Amino acid sequence: MKIGLLGHGVVGSGVRKIIDDGATWEVRELAVKRILVKDESELTDPRCTLNFDEILNDPEIEIVAECMGGLEPAHTFAKKALEKGKYVVTSNKKMLATYCEDLFETAVRNGVTVHYEASCGGGIPWMAALDRTRRVDDIDSFRGIFNGTTNYILERMKKEGKDFDEMLAEAQKLGYAERDPSDDIDGFDVKYKVSLSCVKAFDTLQDINDITTFGIRNIRREDLEYCAANSLTCKLIGTGEFHGDYISAFVIPMFLKSDDVFSNIPLNFNAIESDSKTLGAAAFVGQGAGSLPTAHAVVQNLVDIWKNQDPEINDKAVRPVDNQAHTGVYYIRTAKHAAFADIIDRNVSEHAFITKKISLMQAADACAASGDEKLFIAEVA
Repeated sequence: MKIGLLGHGVVGSGVRKIIDDGATWEVRELAVKRILVKDESELTDPRCTLNFDEILNDPEIEIVAECMGGLEPAHTFAKKALEKGKYVVTSNKKMLATYCEDLFETAVRNGVTVHYEASCGGGIPWMAALDRTRRVDDIDSFRGIFNGTTNYILERMKKEGKDFDEMLAEAQKLGYAERDPSDDIDGFDVKYKVSLSCVKAFDTLQDINDITTFGIRNIRREDLEYCAANSLTCKLIGTGEFHGDYISAFVIPMFLKSDDVFSNIPLNFNAIESDSKTLGAAAFVGQGAGSLPTAHAVVQNLVDIWKNQDPEINDKAVRPVDNQAHTGVYYIRTAKHAAFADIIDRNVSEHAFITKKISLMQAADACAASGDEKLFIAEVA
């Protein structure tokens, strides 16, 4: 089966290597025929091209593996491939989460499918696990550490007692964080992954802008000192909950108890857990990024398509996100206490307090109304 590869960077080069190496008989049934690159400096392989139409109009190419990153031209290229009756496999969580409904409708209309194992959890077989669980069971919820960069920063801050900015700089130096780390530290990367996990776990589409999202940009040493004094650990957690006609979906730092399965996940690892009616809790831990782990997930989808064994169905229902259904107790550090007077249960420092038990939306609305762009919020387990 011939593959058209879009992008030859970190993930794309890994896909090409795995297929070219052909370690198993299944992989040897695949072949990369064309590789789309950005400029002439990347024309390092005779299969490379600067012209997407060479892939689009080649009848031998049955699958397009999109590993470009970014919204455009990735979205346009993926849609054109689907309209041509080609399967699409993507590792691009931002693009797919943003244009999921459009691409899925295009796939259904043209009798093909979009596959996205590599978009969430890197090499962890998270999407495949959700598929297998849903063959037998309804999934009630999932939660997890979906971002290795923020987990690394939080772990290092805890162990070294150093400031956020210093640990972010260290993560950037090691290649864990981008030069512009906004998607990671503001929680957007996790938001995209939560959205796609909801698609798979709950068979539903939702507007990513409705997913309540808080990151760790504003975390300070004093917040982790509160955790240490109370035997808690801070992790950035993405969560999805199924409520029938609607779902809850959100991203927020959480102060976890020491016996929580996620409290000891080290450095840049990911860990994700689903909870279903008969299987119960099932957790997956591993590298959530990197060239070969992510490429491995892409190739898994390619093999599934070749073997016609992928259960992917792109015809999904649309359900609203309602985070009133999720309630909790929250730690908030802010310079504007007065804006939160109605929800404060007790003060824990000059600038921080614990809320009464309230809905996540009530907490989010209070944070927005305060106008404090430097506040930090975490849910307390």
